[in-house]
Amino acid sequence: MMSRPTETAPQPALTIDALGKKCPIPIIMLAEQINQVPMNSVVAVLADDPAAFTDVPAWCRLKSHHHVGSYDLPQGGWAIHVRRNY
Repeated sequence: MMSRPTETAPQPALTIDALGKKCPIPIIMLAEQINQVPMNSVVAVLADDPAAFTDVPAWCRLKSHHHVGSYDLPQGGWAIHVRRNY
């Protein structure tokens, strides 16, 4: 899996703070909010549940959105960036 420092992450149009929440909560939050951003915009899901690291990219494949990348957060966890495709 790709993981890069936070400073290389693209600027998201929306950030969903799911830190401290267990899967599937981060995915539910993403599914509920992704339509709030314009087409081709990036949504960042902040998550520290290890399941989210694999489940969010899998959800992207399932729902035909684009997993841009997962970026390490300084406090632990990841900013998982998803580009809205439709």
